[in-house]
Parts: sequence; C-alpha cells; structure tokens
Amino acid sequence: MHFSSVLLFFAGGEIVDLVLQTGPVAKTVLFILIAFSILSWGVILSKWRLISRARNQSGRFVRAFRKAQRLQDVASVADQFRPSPLVGVFEGAVDEYKRQMGTTGTIHNALSIQRAMQIASSESITRLERNLPWLAITGAVTPFVGLFGTVWGIIDAFHGLGTAGAATLRAVAPGISEALITTAAGLAAAIPAVIAYNLIIGSIRELASRNDDFAMEMLNLFERQTAERQQALAATEARH
Repeated sequence: MHFSSVLLFFAGGEIVDLVLQTGPVAKTVLFILIAFSILSWGVILSKWRLISRARNQSGRFVRAFRKAQRLQDVASVADQFRPSPLVGVFEGAVDEYKRQMGTTGTIHNALSIQRAMQIASSESITRLERNLPWLAITGAVTPFVGLFGTVWGIIDAFHGLGTAGAATLRAVAPGISEALITTAAGLAAAIPAVIAYNLIIGSIRELASRNDDFAMEMLNLFERQTAERQQALAATEARH
C-alpha cells in the first residue's frame, strides 16, 4: 500500500471518529446536509444522463431530417430519436401542417405552425428543467445549515471553556471540531450543486436554442413546399 493511501485511510478514520464524537445537534445538521447532498447528486446524475441523450439524439435527428426527401420519411423514423426535444417540435409542426393542408390544400396561417412548435419546444424544455430547482435550493440552503452547525459548535466551545474554568485546548476542542465539520459539510453539499446547476442550465439553454433554430428550418421547408405546390398548380392550370 502506498504512503498516500495510508494517509488517506487514517485521515478518513479520524474524520469518522470526529463525527461520531459530535453532539446530537451537530449529528442532526450533518444528517440534513447528507440528505441534501444525496438528493442533489441524484438530480445531477439523472439530468446529465437525460441531457446527454437529448444532445446526441438531436444531432442524429437533424442529420436524418436534412437527408430525407419527404416529411413522411422523417415521421416514420422519429420514434427512434424520441429522447430529442426536436422530435416534439417536428411532430407539433407536422400535425398543424397536415391540419391546414387537409382543410384548404395549402398553408393559410404559418403563424399557427410556429405557435405549435413553440408549445412543443416549451413542453420539452419544461421536462428537462423538472427537479432542477432542487439544485438551486441545495446551493442556497446548505451553507446556512452548515453555518448553524458552526455557530452551535462555537457556543458549545465557549460553554466548555466556561465549565472548565481555564482556557485550555481540551476545553474548546470538541466544540471547534463540530463547527469545522459542519462548515465543511455545508460547503461540500453546496459547491457541487451550484456548479452542476449552472452547467445544466447552460446545456438546457443550448437545447432550447437548437429547438428555435430547427423551428425556423421547418418553417422554411413548409414555405418552400407551399410555393412549389402553387407553382405546380399554376403550371397545370396554364396547360389546360
């Protein structure tokens, strides 16, 4: 075993001993902080997995969309890219497009197609943001919970100092150790949550921007198809 491993082993053992020697208030604070940390890490891991799949599937879906010759070809394979939020945007646009084409044979309100895509995009982004506020709550609350444990530990240290009647390290050490442990635990719970929250929010904004770009691409496609259909009809009428 390497010397560094031995140091880590003994350091970990000392920390466990210090935690076991803390008072009931410090133990309660540490339990709350551990619960916050476990829940926040669960949210972090699940969101990163979900966002990673959405990003990968979005890239594949866009490539399939641009290679396809017809909308029906894309619609037939859309389920393969279901984790991508672009699929919902595509299906919302196609449903509104078919509804207008079925009634008038042409697009008479492009704004309604744009609204349908905006609604689908908003729903997909809302699903990605679900449970994300928990990370913000963890980052905002846990430092203060740790600070409460810090203040309580200092109070305990002064109480031990008054009981001992002499300013000795043995009198104040238990309270100071409680204060330092709860402070470290609060920061350990808050820092990953704050970092992950900002990174995940940035990734979600990137996906939302990609949704907007894809919606514009869909509108351009519908307008081109409508113009081509009108030109074909005009050419047919001219021949007759």
